[in-house]
Amino acid sequence: MRVNIIKEWKIATAYYTIYFSIYSVLMKIGIKSEIHSCTIEFVKRFLSDYFNKEEIKFMEDAQKLRIDSQYYVNKNIPDKKYENLIEETPKFFIKCKDVMKKINEKKISEIRDKLK
Repeated sequence: MRVNIIKEWKIATAYYTIYFSIYSVLMKIGIKSEIHSCTIEFVKRFLSDYFNKEEIKFMEDAQKLRIDSQYYVNKNIPDKKYENLIEETPKFFIKCKDVMKKINEKKISEIRDKLK
């Protein structure tokens, strides 16, 4: 993300850093979700002990920015949202690594039971 100089690529790289960070948490739980909006919904429903509403909103905003920048080239990306994405993404990555350390087998079993 930091080596890209094109704004659209920085946004895409930041978003995929966020997405794959969450995806790694899901994989630790044994869940495979390749639909990005479903992955975020899973976090809302099953990982609220680890991610607060602001962090979930951050994921949703990042997804929207990525879609807007890649598919709607005429859409203006507000500088404030862009700067927030670039600043907060590394923190989110670290947060996900922390969640992976904290989540235990008991919690994983609880999540899997809720899915049934």
